[in-house]
Amino acid sequence: MIDIVYLVISGAAGLVLGVIITATLLRKAVEKKSEKLLNEAKEKAEIYKKDKILQAKEKFLQLKTEHEKLVNEKNVQIQQDENRLKQKESSISQKIEDLQRKQNEVDSIKTNLNNQLEIMARKQEELDKAHNQQVEQLETISGLSAAEAKSQLSEALLEDAKSEAQVFIKDVVDEAKLTANQEAKKIVIESIQRTAVEHAIENMVSVFHLDNDEIKGRIIGREGRNIRALESLTGIEIIIDDSPEAIILSGFDPVRREVARLSLHKLVTDGRIHPARIEEVVAKTKKQIEQEIVETGKRTAIDLGIHNMHHELIRMIGRMKYRSSYGQNLLQHSIEVANLCATMASEIGLNPKQAKRAGLLHDIGKVPDTEPELPHAVLGMKMAEKFKEKPEICNAIGAHHDEIEMESLIAPIVQVCDAISGARPGARREVAEAYIQRLNKLEDLALNYPGVVKTYAIQAGRELRVIVGAEQVSDTEANQISYDLSRKIQDEMTYPGQIKITVIRETRAINYAK
Repeated sequence: MIDIVYLVISGAAGLVLGVIITATLLRKAVEKKSEKLLNEAKEKAEIYKKDKILQAKEKFLQLKTEHEKLVNEKNVQIQQDENRLKQKESSISQKIEDLQRKQNEVDSIKTNLNNQLEIMARKQEELDKAHNQQVEQLETISGLSAAEAKSQLSEALLEDAKSEAQVFIKDVVDEAKLTANQEAKKIVIESIQRTAVEHAIENMVSVFHLDNDEIKGRIIGREGRNIRALESLTGIEIIIDDSPEAIILSGFDPVRREVARLSLHKLVTDGRIHPARIEEVVAKTKKQIEQEIVETGKRTAIDLGIHNMHHELIRMIGRMKYRSSYGQNLLQHSIEVANLCATMASEIGLNPKQAKRAGLLHDIGKVPDTEPELPHAVLGMKMAEKFKEKPEICNAIGAHHDEIEMESLIAPIVQVCDAISGARPGARREVAEAYIQRLNKLEDLALNYPGVVKTYAIQAGRELRVIVGAEQVSDTEANQISYDLSRKIQDEMTYPGQIKITVIRETRAINYAK
């Protein structure tokens, strides 16, 4: 039993001793390995440190080189600036010397002038003395003082000048009346020349907008076959340039431009663009536009209560939708004139239906492209006669611009209503702000004249009424103010048609019965 215990204790002691020895050996091995790793880490850190120091030195040398380069460049620039400054200083010194020399010359000339002025002053004193002696002798002979003689002479010359001026103005006015027709034609031609380009841009071009510029290539097609087909079928020139997301349609016929625009819209929306498809779409669009023209004409006639009109006139009324006159849509203008004519005819006891019919058809001569040598009023009259309209209506159409003599009471109504529709503010390209500015300027021009009390621009700026004070302005001066105002307005202002200047001078005697 004791042996067993001893063996157990001995085994346990040996096991403990083995564990201790093993732990000691492991600890030494770990310490040795740790020391080895630490040495390796120190070696790597030393190498890394040397590399970083070397890189820092290289960076420093690079920065130093660049700094020295910049310093050298700055030094060169400073040297150049110093050279330029030296040149400028030299130039300024030279100019100062030139100025000093010129100043000396001016001083010398000034001295000479002073001497001459003194001589002239002495001579002037002698002349004044001689003149005074002559005046005294003349006053003694004539029995009048110099001031009285001068006053009488001035009054006589002023009366003669006024008489001659009135005669001259009368002669000029008579001559102007003789040449008015020729001058009016000249003014119209000059106006056409000024506005021709603007009219062409506004009324001969349509813009078709695209979602993106890639569609332009498909519209042009291979070797341009698609765009050639479109141009030949519609009769419109299609301009594809650098304009972003836009194609320009150019042509004189607005109906053809509308056909081309709608056809392009359908082709681009559908996506199939080739010559056969283009021909099909253009044909359908032409039929659609023609139907819309007829429907527009019928709807306009029905809305105005006009019946029994020839179908060709109905079609021309529909075509008015695609025409414009000075920026004003022709169909809307004709409808306005028709309604105004009916209102005026009713007020004075004439037939409103005939007046409305004449007002609607008064610009029908602007629609067709045939017989361009005739004025549109005469051409419209011939067309109305061709389609069996009544003589009163035909005469009103032909006479609304005084190309023929008026033979009915409807004719002056149509003429007046046409002027009202075209001259109202905003109808033809003139915006309200510009219109108000023109009226204010018109009134301000007249207010600048002496004796003017009030001014009024009336009839949409077609007439200027100027009220003057009877005590301050005579009849002759009133005529002169009217003439001067007309010339000043012509020179300083731009306006449509003509402006009538009326100067009003009146004397009012006012008393009160109490």
